[in-house]
Amino acid sequence: MKSKRRFDWRKFLRSARPWLFMAPMLTMIALFWIAPMFLTVYIGFTDLSFKNFRYFVMDFFTDKVKYTTVHFKKIFMLRDPYIKDVLKVTALYVGSVLSINAIFALVLSIAIAYFVKFEPLSIFLRVSWLLPRITPGIIYALMWIWFVDPKYGLLNKLLLMIGVPKRLLPESWILEAPYSQLLMIAINGYVGASFGMIIYTAAIKSIPPDIINAALVDGASEFQVARHIIIPLLKWPMLFVISWQTLSLLSSYEYILMVWGVGSSLANAAGIARAAHTLVYSLYSYFQAFAFYDYGYASALSLILVAIGIIMIMIYFKIFGFKRLMAPSRVEV
Repeated sequence: MKSKRRFDWRKFLRSARPWLFMAPMLTMIALFWIAPMFLTVYIGFTDLSFKNFRYFVMDFFTDKVKYTTVHFKKIFMLRDPYIKDVLKVTALYVGSVLSINAIFALVLSIAIAYFVKFEPLSIFLRVSWLLPRITPGIIYALMWIWFVDPKYGLLNKLLLMIGVPKRLLPESWILEAPYSQLLMIAINGYVGASFGMIIYTAAIKSIPPDIINAALVDGASEFQVARHIIIPLLKWPMLFVISWQTLSLLSSYEYILMVWGVGSSLANAAGIARAAHTLVYSLYSYFQAFAFYDYGYASALSLILVAIGIIMIMIYFKIFGFKRLMAPSRVEV
């Protein structure tokens, strides 16, 4: 008779050990990413609101919550009277701030990390640009509110000192468009440029000095080195920064909410942001959920935002040649 094969517990434990170590992380991903994603998709196709929320909590599949596609028709057919202006403001916001975060940060990084040869000064300049990022968000927002205050702030005084006519200055930088939109771009661009600066600076410092020294010996100027050596070698960091910042800007609204909604109820903050033309898409979705309690419509808005983000990333991968960047090296070592 053949002997029964005994179960090898040691082999099982060895194979299960990696999963045991990853279990906390996988549990967090399932609870705080995958589950909310499916919940958002489900709610986006329902009429869930404050009126039937109690029934939804008591019974997830209650017949008090109806399935519907009216939210998506409302968005795509522009039946929402505010969605058109929200999309315009979002396009302006993402495009302008992304230019600062990606392009200006690149120029700033090359200037600080390469052209500034005195390393202590270079470090001081980098730390100075990091101050807004390490400052608590509400403090950063309150500083801007004080800075643009027409009576007590410094902005109007500085502009008058350099010769800007008083008639060209707004009575309120926060409420009057397009000044409010310029302020929105400046607030988010200033704090966002530091992220790109960190990535670009680290990439510049990792370039082997021999490559730059060889170009200088061959007669290349400092600007030619920056243009023909440093920038081409930053293609991968540029893809990362642009992709990350695009997703971040599409979903971020905290500084806008803190500046245009400080001291107000959420419903009033929504009206202020709308009047100042600073109501971006993600903030509009937030207000729909937590100011007007239309959870179904807010989830539908969020789903479309996710789709826009995925499409943008695919476009970036195509432009930067992601497959070519990830291809293994053809040089044998």
